[in-house]
Amino acid sequence: MADDNGNVLDTLDPKSVRRIHLVGVAGTGMGSFAGMLKAAGYDVTGSDENVYPPMSDMLKAWDIPVRTPYAPANLDAAKPDLVIIGNVIRRVNPEATAVRERGLKQMSFPAALGTLFLDHAHSVVVAGTHGKTTTSSLMAHVLVSAGKDPSFLVGGVTQNYAGNYRVGKGPHFVVEGDEYDTAYWDKGSKFLHYRPRTAIVTSVEFDHADIFRDLPHYEATFEMFVRLVPKDGQLVVCAAYPNAVRIAKGGTAPVITYVAKEGADADFTPKSISFGPDGARFDVVERGQALGTITLPMSGAHNVENALAVIAAARGLGLTFAEIQQGLSTFQGVKRRQEVRGDVGGVLVVDDFAHHPTAVRETIAAIHHRYPDRRLWAIFEPRSNTSRRNIHQEDYAHAFPGATRASLKVPERHDKVPEGEELNVPKLIDALKAQGIAADGATDVQTLVDRVSSEAKPGDVLLVMSNGSFGGFIDKLLTALKARAGKGT
Repeated sequence: MADDNGNVLDTLDPKSVRRIHLVGVAGTGMGSFAGMLKAAGYDVTGSDENVYPPMSDMLKAWDIPVRTPYAPANLDAAKPDLVIIGNVIRRVNPEATAVRERGLKQMSFPAALGTLFLDHAHSVVVAGTHGKTTTSSLMAHVLVSAGKDPSFLVGGVTQNYAGNYRVGKGPHFVVEGDEYDTAYWDKGSKFLHYRPRTAIVTSVEFDHADIFRDLPHYEATFEMFVRLVPKDGQLVVCAAYPNAVRIAKGGTAPVITYVAKEGADADFTPKSISFGPDGARFDVVERGQALGTITLPMSGAHNVENALAVIAAARGLGLTFAEIQQGLSTFQGVKRRQEVRGDVGGVLVVDDFAHHPTAVRETIAAIHHRYPDRRLWAIFEPRSNTSRRNIHQEDYAHAFPGATRASLKVPERHDKVPEGEELNVPKLIDALKAQGIAADGATDVQTLVDRVSSEAKPGDVLLVMSNGSFGGFIDKLLTALKARAGKGT
């Protein structure tokens, strides 16, 4: 038997690897990484306990064999040169145990990404509590649009590319830098493996209460991250978060600031912001000098801020403002970020990933700006380990301005949330009612579907927010709305 963790590697010679097996391949990140490995020329196999669409369909389309359930025999069939272990895999997993016992080479997903793709690339890492997926997707598209042929791996499906990865031949690799932990043997953040040369820090607010004790503990991992950016790199940080700026200045790389506030003390700011049905429009001011106008097919001050982050980083990478303008104007968005899922009988259904109170507040504001003359009904599922807790009880109470009505899913008991620390949804509903927002809640999804589908009116915008599947809420809602419209009601 190998040592306590088996033959765990932080680096290896990519030329020594041809066959790669991924344990936990059906997760969004691992599945996409499997596709990227396949596109890069590796022989790829995977295993998981449960494999469902859409990832099962994607893996099949990529011709990646997947075996279920987890079993040592899967390793016999795969004959891997390297095994990549997903961060959902526990030490007692039968394949993880067999990997250790056999002394097979194993790596975490972040370490493998760093070694196989980022070692010789100009790594552009987008980190932060909010906006990582949108900002990294924007960054990648701007580079593609400018003809730089980048690679990228992001956390959402980009509408321009119908996927969340790309293998290019250019020097840049854009990666979404997740602060969640890496593997059962490595509790450090994933982004600590990503070799940033250019980094964007969008925000730093307490999150992931299941692995971080408090805000100082959470900030500490960003302090380690910024120190990875070399002196000749660049560190772009949002000035709306003074703690993020303070953290950034603890590194050695030049710090470039941005914020979506006109006339603010930052290197990149907007001017003459306007919002409409087609998105946002604003002028860019770089260190006091007007560069020109940006047309962004997304709404909300937070997306103006995301775009400014990309503009700042892209300028540092040598792109012209015209190239940046073209890239931003042709960005088609990311699935589950202000994604219009349907318009049935004049009722518009919008899907968004928002779950932290800041994201909920900014998303509601963005949709309200985009559809100012329509009633906005916010439907929210607190699903993440942090949103289920009462840590942000008061913040959620002030996260719904702009919504006329709010419906909340009461979360079921979760073993990672200590008893007595659960989000008090009835108390939150009372707080929203006190602000004049018609608020209600339900313990099950079907009750919410029935309520919303029966009471929605033509002209309403139904904004559905969850970082999970929400029990299929949107599909069920659209079905119910179509049935209602078919009956002429």
